[in-house]
Amino acid sequence: MPHLPASAALERFRVIDLTQVRAGPTACRQLADWGADVIQVQMPEHMRGDDTLGGQDGSDYQYTHRNKRSVTLNLKEPEGISVLKRLIATADVVVENFRPDVKFRLGIDFESLSKDHPRLVYASISGFGQTGPLAERPGFDQIAQGMGGLMSVTGLPGQGPVRVGIPIADLCAGIFAAQGILVALLERETSGKGQWLHTSLLEAMVYMMDFQTSRWLIDGEVAGQAGNFHPTSIPTGVYKARDGYMNIAVFGSKIWERFCATLGAPEWVADARFRDKASRSVNRDALNAAINAHLASQDRAYWIEHFNADGVACGHINNVQEVFEEPQIQHLHMVQDVVSRRLGPQRLVGQPMQLERTPSRIVRAAPRRGEHTEEVLGELGLGAEDLARMKSTGVF
Repeated sequence: MPHLPASAALERFRVIDLTQVRAGPTACRQLADWGADVIQVQMPEHMRGDDTLGGQDGSDYQYTHRNKRSVTLNLKEPEGISVLKRLIATADVVVENFRPDVKFRLGIDFESLSKDHPRLVYASISGFGQTGPLAERPGFDQIAQGMGGLMSVTGLPGQGPVRVGIPIADLCAGIFAAQGILVALLERETSGKGQWLHTSLLEAMVYMMDFQTSRWLIDGEVAGQAGNFHPTSIPTGVYKARDGYMNIAVFGSKIWERFCATLGAPEWVADARFRDKASRSVNRDALNAAINAHLASQDRAYWIEHFNADGVACGHINNVQEVFEEPQIQHLHMVQDVVSRRLGPQRLVGQPMQLERTPSRIVRAAPRRGEHTEEVLGELGLGAEDLARMKSTGVF
């Protein structure tokens, strides 16, 4: 089946996806979900390394590679490189996450390709950047979480460093790469020229540290672990009602007054220990204990209903199953259905933003390795005899 765009937004663009594992495929999934013709190029089955997320039939792989087409090419063979270059000639974007030296060795680096294709947008994703003392070092999500500072501010005070429960470095690097590609494509409309853009897991993590970086760079403050409680807005954090845990967020003096009234402790507004932000910070532990004592009188549902009705932000702490039982999640239609020819019906999370006129849909399940090789190469003008010869000689 030829390109089946998931949206009209990016359907005019073709993307060659030379990536593997998670960060690069995430970037390309973002583009595929908005309609780009993303062609995933992988090594043939008999040559592949451990480059899949839990195997091709696994849920990780199915989620990450939906809306793409897949071809196999043996890039160790000169003809494989030659065919890849023919494919790139039809594309707007190339995305790769090779070790920095590999693309130069293969002759598919930006400088080499842009000589013949000056409008090409070329995106590179690495662990630590394209140059510098660590450029050749292999990247891994948890390593970047640690080196970028995230693990030092995650977890309970004194507990020691804690990783975030999702591959946040991979995901953020991929999303930033997709954003960079879109920026480069927009700029190309003015200049007529492509460009090389690159990001890394490490850069993504440093950027995601956000206000913690400004507190160091401007204020000289080294942030520590705040656990489940906001470091400056008090009380904001995890509290325990009669039947379990919940989040409460109290920002500002007016919300503090409403919180105290709803909790049944209006006297706290005038209490010297709690009456302003500074005093609540000093007496944080005593305040949190007192809040939990009041909350123990009712179940979470009671408090969540009453706090929200009074303008105090509050919510459940859901496990993954409970997330999809939330009426609001169901109302937002975040889960979409698609049918895999191999695995049957699937339910996957779609894009987290909605464009009303050009929405994103999951229209194609993740392809099998090389499922579209002959189809895509046929679009390059290669005939049946050429394809048969190439297959027999191991080019794909």
